[in-house]
Amino acid sequence: MGRQRKRVGAGDAAPLLRKDERPIGLHFKEKKKKVDIGKVFINISIGLCIFSLVWFFYALYMRSSLAKRVATLHPSPRVLDDNSTSAAVSPERFWGSYRPQVYFGMKTRSPKSIVTGLMWMRQFSNTDVNLRHTCEQGDNLQGYGWLMHDGLSFGVQEVHDKDFTLTTEFVKRRGGDHGGDWTWRITAKQHSSSRQAPVISLMFYAAADTQGSLEAHVEEKKVLGSITGFSEELGHFKITFRKPVTGELSKVKYACYNNLQTVTPGLEQLTDIVKNSLSRRFVYSPPSGEKRHYIAVDTHKPPHQQHQHKPDDPRKESDFLVHQVTVETPFQIEVLFESASFRNRPNQLVGMTMTEELERRKAEFNARFERTFGLERKGFSQARVRFSKAALSNMLGGMGYFYGQSVVQSAYNEYPLLYPEGALFTAVPSRSFFPRGFLWDEGFHQLLLSKWDPQLTREATAHWLDLINVEGWIPREQILGDEARSKVPAEFVVQRNENANPPTLFLALQELVEQHASNPDAPKSQPTLAFLRRLLPRLKTWFEWYNTTQTGPLPNSYRWRGRDKDTNLFLNPKTLTSGLDDYPRASHPSGEERHVDLHCWMVLASGMMARIARLLGEPHEEYEQTHRVLGDNGLLDVLHWSEQLGAFSDYGNHTQAVSLQQEKVYVPPGKPRHHYAAARLVRSVRRAPKLQHVNALGYVSLFPFLLRVLQADSPRLEHILRDMRDPDKLWTPYGLRSLSKTDPMYMKRNTEHDAPYWRGPIWININYLAVRALHHYASVEGLYREKAAALYNELRTNIVDNVYRQYTETGYIWEQYNDNTGRGQGSHPFTGWSALTVLMMAEQY
Repeated sequence: MGRQRKRVGAGDAAPLLRKDERPIGLHFKEKKKKVDIGKVFINISIGLCIFSLVWFFYALYMRSSLAKRVATLHPSPRVLDDNSTSAAVSPERFWGSYRPQVYFGMKTRSPKSIVTGLMWMRQFSNTDVNLRHTCEQGDNLQGYGWLMHDGLSFGVQEVHDKDFTLTTEFVKRRGGDHGGDWTWRITAKQHSSSRQAPVISLMFYAAADTQGSLEAHVEEKKVLGSITGFSEELGHFKITFRKPVTGELSKVKYACYNNLQTVTPGLEQLTDIVKNSLSRRFVYSPPSGEKRHYIAVDTHKPPHQQHQHKPDDPRKESDFLVHQVTVETPFQIEVLFESASFRNRPNQLVGMTMTEELERRKAEFNARFERTFGLERKGFSQARVRFSKAALSNMLGGMGYFYGQSVVQSAYNEYPLLYPEGALFTAVPSRSFFPRGFLWDEGFHQLLLSKWDPQLTREATAHWLDLINVEGWIPREQILGDEARSKVPAEFVVQRNENANPPTLFLALQELVEQHASNPDAPKSQPTLAFLRRLLPRLKTWFEWYNTTQTGPLPNSYRWRGRDKDTNLFLNPKTLTSGLDDYPRASHPSGEERHVDLHCWMVLASGMMARIARLLGEPHEEYEQTHRVLGDNGLLDVLHWSEQLGAFSDYGNHTQAVSLQQEKVYVPPGKPRHHYAAARLVRSVRRAPKLQHVNALGYVSLFPFLLRVLQADSPRLEHILRDMRDPDKLWTPYGLRSLSKTDPMYMKRNTEHDAPYWRGPIWININYLAVRALHHYASVEGLYREKAAALYNELRTNIVDNVYRQYTETGYIWEQYNDNTGRGQGSHPFTGWSALTVLMMAEQY
């Protein structure tokens, strides 16, 4: 039998376990529990790994997506159609003097235009080669600039060289399908002080820009009589070089001719190609006079490459043709461009026909100028009227058409990226020093140009807003194309998307809206509503970008990004993004800063957004609410009024106890000093900074007044008007200085290499805003109406008189003016915002 299991009855006791024994069931449960916990840990680990991988790839995706945004254009329809600048749509503006960086040249408003231009040099001079082409302050010309230019059909410019004057004139004639014809006339006259008639070489050229072709037609061995060519936007055309004469009906003058037929990889190399082709083997042999060797273009020989490993320029080479004529002053030469599609032209635009057409255009310009600005009716002398015409004409003649790609970077990009290709039709601040587009300058430019030609303002503003990216950011400095980039230091080329610039285009839009409101049926105002409707989606994103990326530490406060971070090298780290560069801000940049000028710009921007949206019947309540909040004078006091200064002020981590001192360089005993780096000027901080008002009295302090944020009965106006009129603070006989004479930073260098810029000198754009604000407060009911009126008359007179006086003495309108002497200084000619003097003369604000 098998073994029987012993039964345990209910009354029987279970046998006792030994100490080292455990119940079988308990052991099994514990084992199962261990297995379950292990599985849980494994599952959690797997889950965490999966989550980490998903998060990692999501982060990569997001970073990649965010990195692309900086170079992704706004998705809304462009304000301008792709063909808006073509000869078919806008024939009257197709050709123009859209090359502000050269003394004289023309191109079309197309991406890869055939370009034409002029170079010249004086023969038999003491200097070796004095070739003139691009506008350079180092050329030390006695003056140059447009005397008349209507922005459309003609222009007259004078260039005063050492002992002769060149007058460059052009007239356009519409006809055909490709923008019509044009003629240049170059007249050279020696100065009365010159002992001997100068012999001058003029070099007329045409160059293709990666598309199109040019063919030279040589006569009499060396005379380039004409050029024929073809391009997509021009079709077939012909450029004819006429012989030099002493007058319209005089005989042909003796001249020597040379030509150059070559190619160029880029328009920025034209000057160097000509210089490298020059030779002295040619003989100038007039009928009466000695034979002399002169300098002329010959075969182009590229300069020897010192670094043989340097790769060749990969760009496509394009045709480049030069016609040189060497002749003694006085003389006159005409160059004629004729479009093959202009089949019914009545005659050639040369000789007396050219003269008659020029005189007609001049008369039209003079009449239109008086209708627009009324300076003769105001009693200005003819000399001052001519000055104001030149100021306007230089801004119109400084309009440029650029095409290319900006170089941009965001916090999500390790390296800079190329922005999408784009076009920009814009005025430039200075043909010699800043021949490209600047965002905050352009709003001031268009204040003047909108009075002359509102359509030009609409087109320029549209070009700028068509460059906006998906975030709402516009690169503040537009360096488009190799020709523009060749004039910019490398450290300024890359544009960063956290950096703003004052949104001054709202000033131009304000003017367009007011023109429409005053006379909506006027032909010049009628296109404004349709223009604003196309602009609005981009304006909304632009405003929102400012209102989110430039906010300050407190609600409804604002802070400029992009201040210099190396506080060791700067007396006061610059704020280039504000437009006021080295104007004193908080000594130690931080996230706690509040900038009063930016706050006021946002008051203007929100007010204009509300006004435009309301005009178009779009939702406007949110903008109006923002405008009411930001414009509240009580809020402005809380954020920016300094009782200690008695003025509006920035706020931040600041100390005034800073100075530049020569750093100590340790040189071990017995070691030569020249083996070690030169001692630099570095900042010394003698007292720790703390959160406080910056207390620098100057342009920034005036912004609530300048942009008319203050109510007319605000007691703060009394302080501002008093400080403005105080000669120890802001007042000078020449305009308002940028920083009070009592400020510790007044006229202090920011580094050993940076002279004071916005720390004392007089700037016309801010003075214009001051005159405009005084005119406003003198025109509305308020406690300070009479005082504002008196200051208005005095300040306006001082500015106009000094800018005019400096123009007559130096031949230039200047970037800024010395606050002690009134002398013009900085870059010149500066017929960007300094030309706003015309509006002050006309009292049009």
